[in-house]
Amino acid sequence: MLTIGYIGNGKSTNRYHLPFVLQRENIKVKTIYRRNPQRDNWGKIAGVNYTSDLDELLNDKDIQLIVVCTRHDSHYEYAKKVLEHNKHCLVEKPFMETSEQAKEIFALAKEKGLIVQTYQNRRFDSDFLTVQKVIEEGKMGDLLEVEMHYDYFRPEVPESVHSFDPASSFLYGHGCHTLDQVISYFGKPDDIHYDVRQLLGQGRMNDYFDLDLYYSGLKVSVKSSYFRLKERPSFAIYGKKGSFIKETKDRQEEHLKLFYMPDNKDFGIDTLKHYGTLTYVDEEGTVHEEKVKSVDGDYGLVYDDLYEAIINGKDKTITDEQTMLQMEILETGVKNLK
Repeated sequence: MLTIGYIGNGKSTNRYHLPFVLQRENIKVKTIYRRNPQRDNWGKIAGVNYTSDLDELLNDKDIQLIVVCTRHDSHYEYAKKVLEHNKHCLVEKPFMETSEQAKEIFALAKEKGLIVQTYQNRRFDSDFLTVQKVIEEGKMGDLLEVEMHYDYFRPEVPESVHSFDPASSFLYGHGCHTLDQVISYFGKPDDIHYDVRQLLGQGRMNDYFDLDLYYSGLKVSVKSSYFRLKERPSFAIYGKKGSFIKETKDRQEEHLKLFYMPDNKDFGIDTLKHYGTLTYVDEEGTVHEEKVKSVDGDYGLVYDDLYEAIINGKDKTITDEQTMLQMEILETGVKNLK
């Protein structure tokens, strides 16, 4: 049994973590710390201890892993405290505000023989897993171009912001998802072209990014905007012999926002209308177009990996090197914004 606790009792903990953890019989949630009990907006879970005393959580000898689900500007402070109390640590995204902070936290974990890791749940998105399956089947031939889009039409968000904070930028908050997907599958790029903007001008939030990552003969583009009335496809993959277009994103977040939880059999599952389309030319010159059944996603796989690493001593799936590379890309992307 892996016994865990949480720092933070907001949307992240209750929407993106607990619904998956509570499904797992080999993981027990013992304590949730929240600084301001009077601000609790989520119902209490039976059998879980709620406290406003951080030391109670940090000093509990039963708890092996503490999950930090707080604002990005407190990740460094809390992760350091967790490790100093000899607990393993999982930190919500973005991992840290700077690569220097990340380097220090990883070094501290190594010194103490502990695991610290960022919560990159989007590695386990249905659309991303389906893209990997299609690539590996080889029907598209050698890959030439991959486009990944994460679009919104929420103009009221950037219009309401009148200051710029690098670590709360759109690139940090959302680019970390798609960049982690790229790094996890394709590795470290040979070169990167950055186009990170404040469409409303300086002194406003970062509301757009377009990063091109180059791998030998392949270009992977990661693009997002707050001003896309019509979303671009989630993934568009092009090879020498064909293409794969996946219009819609993984549905886990959509269902979680509706409080439709993972204990439902069709939770997060694509139906026929959500399937991507594979088009390719075979060796005889015949063109094929077919719908590809989506691979099921599961954010809880992050916890399965951590269980194996902490309890059974297996290697982490989300490595320190991958997270450091991501932090460096995020820092570089916003360094010229003001």
